[in-house]
Amino acid sequence: METTRVPADQAGILLASKALKAGLTVGVPTETVYGLAADALNAEAVRGIFLAKGRPADNPLIVHVLDRAQAEGLAVITPLAQTLMDAFWPGPLTLVVPKKDAVPDVVTAGLDTVALRSPSHPAVRELLARSGLAIAAPSANRSGAPSPTTADHVMADLQGLIPLVLDGGPCEVGLESTVADATGLVPVVLRPGAVTPAMLAAAAGECLVANSAMRPLEKGEAAPSPGLRHRHYAPKARITLVKGPGDKVAARIRALYGAEAKACVMVMEDRLDAYQGLRTFSLGKDMYQAAHRLFTLMRQADEEGLSRILAEALPEEGLGLALMNRLARAADFDILSL
Repeated sequence: METTRVPADQAGILLASKALKAGLTVGVPTETVYGLAADALNAEAVRGIFLAKGRPADNPLIVHVLDRAQAEGLAVITPLAQTLMDAFWPGPLTLVVPKKDAVPDVVTAGLDTVALRSPSHPAVRELLARSGLAIAAPSANRSGAPSPTTADHVMADLQGLIPLVLDGGPCEVGLESTVADATGLVPVVLRPGAVTPAMLAAAAGECLVANSAMRPLEKGEAAPSPGLRHRHYAPKARITLVKGPGDKVAARIRALYGAEAKACVMVMEDRLDAYQGLRTFSLGKDMYQAAHRLFTLMRQADEEGLSRILAEALPEEGLGLALMNRLARAADFDILSL
């Protein structure tokens, strides 16, 4: 199959709309990461997502909708979900709510809930409006690999496997959406993202974080959200996170670095001086820059043929919680605490 890459302009969006209506899969830009889109109510089209990505069937998908009106045809909108929609939609927040029969089981991995999001990226919003479809769209990469934040990343992973990629430029956020369970009275964060627990609490009065957000799922445990089961977000290089006081962390990372033929150190910009003489990747000056750069740096490590990424742990608060979630899962929870 030949993969065509087109700008996310009116002509490109028209092509993408026709492809989705024909039951095909399309790489699309969102404000979080690029998604691999298919008609969410066409079970056969959705199976094409799993085939192209090599994605396990027990991993549920997020369904993208234009607005609440479209969401109401797919799910029961709880009072909590309505509150959070009013506060954060369109934007990088996915809400888990009870599903209606219209949603195929292949989308939800057999769960009785569905994950819904209204994206803010203008190109995908125009695609939703023009097509009239609800769009199932996990990240547009091979399953387990670092998420794609540019059309180049999508082409690198899926060229020859999907017919079309809409190029909408680099993604603004760079991390997948926050996923929150909105079936009860209090939002429960299942996957952290740019909409932080504090932001959710400000809107809803309270917010909890599921303990599964920062640990591997146990054998037989159902995945209530995308991004929880299986190794995720991972480059080919092995990642090790080191947590503790700065001087001890730097000493341990230097020791581990010396044992590797091809290694790098990935840290915030203000920590670079601790690793002079070593190959370093800067995550940037703040957590927002780090979110924007994380997956690109992982891909760069692979392009350079590195075998090991050694990273300092980040504070698990605010956006740092989302970054640590991605790093921990990419590392397969290889975390050294000093």
